[in-house]
Amino acid sequence: MQPLTLNQIVQDLAEYYRQTGNAVDLLLIGGLALQAYGYAERVTIDVDGELVGELDPLMTFLQQRQIPADLGENISGWSIVAMPPGYRERTSVWYEEPGMRLRLLAPVDFILAKLRRGTDQDLDDAEYVATQYEVSPAVVQASADSAIKASPQDTALFLFKKTVENFCQRKISE
Repeated sequence: MQPLTLNQIVQDLAEYYRQTGNAVDLLLIGGLALQAYGYAERVTIDVDGELVGELDPLMTFLQQRQIPADLGENISGWSIVAMPPGYRERTSVWYEEPGMRLRLLAPVDFILAKLRRGTDQDLDDAEYVATQYEVSPAVVQASADSAIKASPQDTALFLFKKTVENFCQRKISE
């Protein structure tokens, strides 16, 4: 698989709009989001995000171009741990042209999205955004508490709390 860049996905989505007339409103959350946050060296091979609009035609288009994608209409549902309430309202527009809008999570919401999954790569990504955008451990913890309150009761919350605690301790000790 070839690495995917923001420029490439912008061109591909513009072509999708030209071919289909279907507008794309995509909230980026993976490696492409990290590139948009300024980590140009972050390599990814897929598009991860929350899509407003029809999923099937876009997935068919991306598959024809051999671009893997993990898209859905509700990223909060990708984990037992909910996204912090109001995350959609806190997004910012990174790129916009007729037929296409690419958005980013607020930095703290991106950090929480990464901590929900908690792989080493996710922790590194969260660390990068926390450092770049000066998101304090206290802000991360408050956001995590909000996410936990919005989540169904599950033992997975215990693991998430531990991940957040370790992440915040790591940030404080730097």
